[in-house]
Amino acid sequence: MLIRLGHSPDADDAFMFWALAAGKVDTRGFEFEHVLRDIQTLNEWALDGKLETTAISLHAYPFVQERYVLLPHGASMGAGYGPLVVAREQLSLDDLTELEIAIPGRMTTAFLVLRMAIGDFRFREVPFDEILDQVKSGEADAGLIIHEGQLTYEAEGLTKVLDLGEWWLLETGLPLPLGANVARRDLGEDVLHELSAVLRESIRAGLDNRSEAMAYAMEFSRGLEPHLADRFVGMYVNELTQDYGDEGRLAVRELLSRAEAAGAYDAPVRVEFVP
Repeated sequence: MLIRLGHSPDADDAFMFWALAAGKVDTRGFEFEHVLRDIQTLNEWALDGKLETTAISLHAYPFVQERYVLLPHGASMGAGYGPLVVAREQLSLDDLTELEIAIPGRMTTAFLVLRMAIGDFRFREVPFDEILDQVKSGEADAGLIIHEGQLTYEAEGLTKVLDLGEWWLLETGLPLPLGANVARRDLGEDVLHELSAVLRESIRAGLDNRSEAMAYAMEFSRGLEPHLADRFVGMYVNELTQDYGDEGRLAVRELLSRAEAAGAYDAPVRVEFVP
């Protein structure tokens, strides 16, 4: 069975799926086609059920919950760290509500959590890898940074205004779940169970063979220095990626229940994982 596997062309996602790409795990009869796109594109594709399994922003999950079910692994989750708001100079949270902020997509979890933290604000959608440049040039007053920009903004001469992972931890005492892996419900229960097992083994193999997985991940690091790429992968591929566990599942439910209470979704949110 062909499984089109959607994920971002980033070091952390590449690390998770190194074992699949390198033939290091038993694929149990599945043939995997890796489909690399930015997270905003994957979110939009999920609305139409385009791929059998895909990474998406957790914010997007309730919009696709009738088509997809959450896999119990593959989460991008940070405890006390996460997406950042950066600017050319130090700003207060009140300042942010008066400025236009460049964001990487309105379906990203980063955008959802920033609205939780500061309320409504003016924003403009910008490709994630162009946000730092727009803030530096003055084209944007501030920027919401995801991916490796969280580690490189200082080298660009920018200042951190708000760390959303830190804010969320102080609010809830929980890690901040940002990305999730999902699989299409129409694959059926038996296929979903087998597929989930293969993907879990791929993540575990990366964690158990870190140097080999990192060598592969470096191909997707967009010029990041090796020590920074290693740090970035360590931030977002960890034991919570291997399995959400009770804490991770609680974090997902807390985030989406708060979003639902704030009116982010038209239909009731149904958090459901592949067993």
